[in-house]
Amino acid sequence: MKENYIYGRNPVIEVLKSGGDIDKIYMLKGADEGSIKKILSMAKDAGVVVTRVDERKLSDMAGNVNHQGVVAMVTDFEYSTIDEILDYAKEKEEEPFVLILDSIEDTHNLGAIIRTAEASGVHGVIIPKRRSAMVNDTVYKTSAGAVEHMKVARVTNIARAIEELQEKGLWIYGADMDGKEVYYDANMTGNIGLVIGGEDKGISPLIGKKCDVLVKIPMVGKVSSLNASVSAAILIYEIIRQRNKKI
Repeated sequence: MKENYIYGRNPVIEVLKSGGDIDKIYMLKGADEGSIKKILSMAKDAGVVVTRVDERKLSDMAGNVNHQGVVAMVTDFEYSTIDEILDYAKEKEEEPFVLILDSIEDTHNLGAIIRTAEASGVHGVIIPKRRSAMVNDTVYKTSAGAVEHMKVARVTNIARAIEELQEKGLWIYGADMDGKEVYYDANMTGNIGLVIGGEDKGISPLIGKKCDVLVKIPMVGKVSSLNASVSAAILIYEIIRQRNKKI
C-alpha cells in the first residue's frame, strides 16, 4: 500500500482545513512555537495522531525538502460508499451484513477487525472520518492483506450512516456492556448492521440510542471488557452462525 507525505507547516494546515485524509502527523520533538500550536490544535479536533520524532526521522521522510518540523502521512487507499457496500451484497444475492466501527482509533485493532470481517463474509465496513484509525500500511499488514478485498466506507457522521442503513432496511445491533440482551439470545438474522465501539469508551451514547438493539457479551471473570477486535469477532461469528441455522 502506497504511503505519501506532505511537508511543511502551511501545506499540512491547508490539508487539515480541507478535511483531507491525513493518517498521521510527524512533528519535531520539542517544537511548539507559532503555527505548530495551530497544527496541534487542528489535529486534535480532527482526531489525527501526532507523533513526536527527531530531526533524522523527519529528514529521512522529507529528503531534501524543507519540512519545517512537520510531515503528514497520507495513504493511497480507495474508499467505498455505503451504496457500493449494499450493492455488493445484492450482487452476491445475500442479505447485507455491514460492520460499523464507532471510533476505533488503534490501527492494529482496525486491521484485526477487517481481517475477521473479510474471512467471515461481511460485505463492508464503515468508519468515521474523525477520531478513527484510517486504512494505512499497519492496517494492511495486521489484516494480512484482507483490506484489499474489503469494501471500507469512510463517512462524516456515523449516526447519519446508521439512519441511512435503517432507511434501507437494515436492523442495527450495537455491542454494549450494558445491553439488554445477551448476544446469543438475540435474533440476529436478516439484514444486519453491527456497531462496535472504541477501545476505551465503547459505543457513544448518541450511537447507542440510534441502535435498534444493544447486545452484551457476558463477562464472568475479573476483567470488565474485551479488546474491540475480540468483541467484534465473537459477534460477527454469532451472526454467521445464526444465518447458517436461520434461527
